[in-house]
Amino acid sequence: MSMQVHQHSTMPVARPALRPYPQRQQPEGVSPYPSVTSVSGEPSSHRRRNMSQAYSNPPHERLRPIASRQNALVKDLRKAFAQATPVEDGSVAIEGVKLVEEAIRSGLRLRAVFFSEGGRERANRLLPQIGHAIMTVLLPDDIFHSAVATETPQGVAALVYPLSATLEDLFRPAPSLTADQPAQAPLILGCAGLQDPGNLGTILRSAEAFGASGVLCTDGTVSSANPKVARASAGSVFRLPCLKLSTAEAIAAVSEHGLRLAVTSSHKGRPVHELDLTLPTAVFIGSEGQGVPRALLDAADEAILIPHSPKVESLNAAIAASILLYEAQRQRSK
Repeated sequence: MSMQVHQHSTMPVARPALRPYPQRQQPEGVSPYPSVTSVSGEPSSHRRRNMSQAYSNPPHERLRPIASRQNALVKDLRKAFAQATPVEDGSVAIEGVKLVEEAIRSGLRLRAVFFSEGGRERANRLLPQIGHAIMTVLLPDDIFHSAVATETPQGVAALVYPLSATLEDLFRPAPSLTADQPAQAPLILGCAGLQDPGNLGTILRSAEAFGASGVLCTDGTVSSANPKVARASAGSVFRLPCLKLSTAEAIAAVSEHGLRLAVTSSHKGRPVHELDLTLPTAVFIGSEGQGVPRALLDAADEAILIPHSPKVESLNAAIAASILLYEAQRQRSK
């Protein structure tokens, strides 16, 4: 197919008087600016258009309807909730508006966000916070409820990639809680055999609140990927390093990083306020039923007692951990 080229005349022409340059009309959706590619590989013109669409387009236009229970995303969501572990690609399930917002605020990478028909109005609140590259899905109520573990779901769930932490992240100096407070010696809260996800989530929340370096879980402790852990932590699991090792590996890691190993006890040990918790320390909490495992007891440098009424056999694990963490922060704030 040939193309005709019309050459312009080279004859001189009189120039008209200068006048304002007319506003050029751009086709709808086309930027008048040159397309510059960003570091991420996305043209800047596309980013500008996506930002404007986030505010101009009705949020529901971004929702992709899925009505099949056999859809791969729906199956992964159901599996992540049912098994309370990461699915094949490493993503985990969370549920609820506030928790999804916490994941976004914490900088977690989202795989997909799901809305139920009954909860689609919540899309107005969440979609402006979610990048256009993230899959956003609209499910019939019955399919959404069959996938999500909670009895009264809010109509919002997501598959997210959890925080990836290393031993070095875990044994870092404890963060300061105020601008004038220097970084502190490492403070690790260990969980040995805690099976209640609510307890682990509460411990993660207290650990972040009181400036611990991280949480170290050993054999028999519930997975931090459990959706109930995320809910009880109020999002702290998205930000605080949390690793799981065997009991032997945990003991070796604490020793190699030069931390004192302490364990809690219901009836014997030094009262917590007598122990110097400004030193590099790892404190292990056991389950309410069985306490701290024998291997940890044998390896411990200190046994810690939280004084309480003899009428009470023991404290809840999360409450005991919170008391210890508060006392550590009280000492470190002096």
